[in-house]
Amino acid sequence: MASVTLDKVRKDYGAVRVLHAVDLEIADGEFVVLVGPSGCGKSTLLRMIAGLEEVSGGEIHIGERLVNDIAPKDRDIAMVFQSYALYPHMDVSKNMGFSLMLRKAGKPAIEARVDAAAKRLGLDALLQRLPRQLSGGQRQRVAMGRAIVRDPKVFLFDEPLSNLDAKLRVHMRAEIKALHQQLRTTSVYVTHDQTEAMTMADRIVVMHDGLVQQVGAPLDLYDRPVNMFVAGFIGSPGMNFLPAVVEKGAGPDAILADGQKLRLPDGLPLRDGDAITVGLRPEHIRLADNGALKGKVGVVEPLGLSTQFYTRLAGQQVCVFAMGRASVKPGEGVRLSADPASLHLFDPASGDRID
Repeated sequence: MASVTLDKVRKDYGAVRVLHAVDLEIADGEFVVLVGPSGCGKSTLLRMIAGLEEVSGGEIHIGERLVNDIAPKDRDIAMVFQSYALYPHMDVSKNMGFSLMLRKAGKPAIEARVDAAAKRLGLDALLQRLPRQLSGGQRQRVAMGRAIVRDPKVFLFDEPLSNLDAKLRVHMRAEIKALHQQLRTTSVYVTHDQTEAMTMADRIVVMHDGLVQQVGAPLDLYDRPVNMFVAGFIGSPGMNFLPAVVEKGAGPDAILADGQKLRLPDGLPLRDGDAITVGLRPEHIRLADNGALKGKVGVVEPLGLSTQFYTRLAGQQVCVFAMGRASVKPGEGVRLSADPASLHLFDPASGDRID
């Protein structure tokens, strides 16, 4: 195993810079997830760690070794791709052991490592099957097994679950997390799915437009996003944003666009008349008979354990997440409240968090 260190790493395609001076320390044995929308640079960064993309500037270290100019095969990494990339004419056993065969490993050693990985992944009964005889989840486990038998210093995962259906994705992300807990191999995982990031990562790296926006433990990012981008990206359903103006008075209060008031937490560096954006997580908005906010219900989504519904509030569509089976109907008026301590405030000009 080994740490991975990125020092001012950047990537240019001609005059276009797609990654801007990325600094990142990934500890030995850590599971780090790179997450962000399409085009943010996360897959490019992973491919640079793998050696599949040239580094335009900065340094990449795996352990103590500078790997900028080292070929992918010599970096002691293993990569699991979105497309499985299995050889269709080889059975599971040969697919998993192929990299060891290329290294001229002995047949007994190959068989022992393939058998051990297959048992760990529940593939021991499938070793003689061809890829076309496997389900999507089984193929992805074979791709993971091929990486495991190499016993690399670093695992790299490039959106490995995006081709699977929703139920299988949930199952496979639990399998990958359990596997990491067994192996404790340094892992870098790329996804655009923030739920995967939240449930799997030791730390999350949120990226946007080639820049690292925030790095931290999943709940740290959820509870204290540094800006509106992170606040809106992390969490499902996403955070609601309401433009407002500060009124100090007896408050402080946030005056929403329709004149409704929302009590703000004390002690923030706010001045009377300041423009702010109020962020509210859907689960922090409560139905309350005497709530200070009035809205009108739109779409209702009963989920069994909970109820998610949308309401118009100060001209904005706001998502509310209520535990249990809330008795709300489309078109009816509701009163809502929110604890000031649960609010997130942002500067509408910069998008940065106000603390």
